[in-house]
Amino acid sequence: MNENLRHALIRARLQPVDIAARLAVDPKTVARWISGRIPHPRHRLAVADLLGAEERDLWPDATRGRRVPDEIKAIYPHRWAVPADVWRTFFEAAEEEIGILVYSGLFLAEDAGLLRILTQRARAGVRVRILLGDPDSPDVAARGVEEGIGGDVMAARVRNTLALYRPLQDVEGIEIRLHRTVLYNSIYRADDSLLVNLHAYGTRASEAPVIYLARIESGNAATTYLDSFERVWSSTETAVQRT
Repeated sequence: MNENLRHALIRARLQPVDIAARLAVDPKTVARWISGRIPHPRHRLAVADLLGAEERDLWPDATRGRRVPDEIKAIYPHRWAVPADVWRTFFEAAEEEIGILVYSGLFLAEDAGLLRILTQRARAGVRVRILLGDPDSPDVAARGVEEGIGGDVMAARVRNTLALYRPLQDVEGIEIRLHRTVLYNSIYRADDSLLVNLHAYGTRASEAPVIYLARIESGNAATTYLDSFERVWSSTETAVQRT
């Protein structure tokens, strides 16, 4: 019996069926985890995030001997491996600042629930800044070629994202800009927490790893990406016109 996991569920006031629904797994699978079976790494990270706990506290045997800096909260092997609920709880937790720096980020724009969250957070006083690649930029076209989908397709994805974000342009506190910058990663910010989607030549962003970082006094990895976001924002003067 995994008593650490069982007590964490009690503290979070969640039932195994709640975890199963959030992670899209069978409730029997969660029951086996409570009984002592160790989940796959991506499920361990997702459960820990849902329960507001540390993975090493829930599964000490699985994480013993690993030396991971405290500012690294999780590492996902692919962007598609980040549970949808992690994205939503990540942005919902923001109290001051949300930032999105991508070429297209179409997968977020297609999530109606996430668009509602961005709207709600902005109306609650959270500053929301979104940076998309200029669809006419040669850097956007180059990234499309590098991913193997073609420059025209990548530009079309950006335009689709802009169309889906159109309702956000009328929300006070949300600003959308276009950049013409070479991106070595996509950055998603919620206050001092970051989800960084690394870019790899010849690999689509959805297949590349994601690092979950939280800024702490003793580390500087998160600060590196926060500063990078600000440099791109400062270099971009033209906002998307409201229609």
